[in-house]
Amino acid sequence: MNTPNTDFDEFSKISLSGKILSREQCRQVLNCPDTKILALLDSAYTVRFHYFKNIVHVQLLTNAKSGLCKEDCHYCSQSRVSEADITKYPLMAKDKLVDEALKATKLNAKRYCMALSGTGPSDSEIDALCDIISTVKKQSDISLCCSTGFLNIEKAKKLKEAGLDRVNHNLNTSKRFHPQMCTTHSYQDRLNTIAICRKAGLEVCSGGIVGQGETDEDIIDLLLTLREINAESIPINFLVPIKGTPFEDHTQNLTPQRCLKILCLARFLNPDKEIRAAGGREYHLRTLQPLALYAANSIFVAGYLTTSGQTAREAKVMIDDLGFDSEIEASV
Repeated sequence: MNTPNTDFDEFSKISLSGKILSREQCRQVLNCPDTKILALLDSAYTVRFHYFKNIVHVQLLTNAKSGLCKEDCHYCSQSRVSEADITKYPLMAKDKLVDEALKATKLNAKRYCMALSGTGPSDSEIDALCDIISTVKKQSDISLCCSTGFLNIEKAKKLKEAGLDRVNHNLNTSKRFHPQMCTTHSYQDRLNTIAICRKAGLEVCSGGIVGQGETDEDIIDLLLTLREINAESIPINFLVPIKGTPFEDHTQNLTPQRCLKILCLARFLNPDKEIRAAGGREYHLRTLQPLALYAANSIFVAGYLTTSGQTAREAKVMIDDLGFDSEIEASV
């Protein structure tokens, strides 16, 4: 059996030079011995610090429309094939979402994101979102992101003109594994929406979900594709096995160390991009959560879509204890 390469300083040098790790080097990151995890994190931190210093961008997310989705994404509690016990509701009232955005502003969060379940927003939902976005922008300079599902160019342009900064549209996994995760739309459908958002002048947030049954090669393919599309922000979600979803039994041995290795590879392959330790961070990393910030430079606080998360106060304590800059206000 070959001894794995643990000269991770070489990987940081390759990443900082603008070159891409070979597939074999990517495999070595994902198969790093657990006893060498601190050395791997140190190398990833070298890249992270070069581009982002010790700043941690904190973001807030509101599940602005819940359930009611016709897609069959197997990981999702809001899909049509899910029997999960969640609250379902249409797009929230304008006042509620504006208040949430202003709360994020007072918290000094980097960005506020509104997520809508469903295949894509209707014309009336686009009009409502545009009204919300323009109202927030008149009262705050916070960066706004929307997760809306599929968009055409007209809808994307309307959101941009209203003041939207960024659209979240995750690739979720590799092209190969996608049919095992979802059958109601294709991988190309997702790439097409990302291209449309780019054409409309919107920034792109796109990431993935690990722990669905994918292989190491799928993870490598996903991260390389995210590099190709030049996503400004890359959320790495760790599957939370929600009862009532087709993937409720999928945990795929997501140990804290495994999660950290994936975050390190995301940093090496996308060195100057915002890497976010996103959904499932608390569930899978547990007491090793702080170590994620040596590779990632962004987190969500105050919960996700249908799962809870770390409070803003808890996140600030964690970040401050690391000696990093949390930016957020603890008193809010």
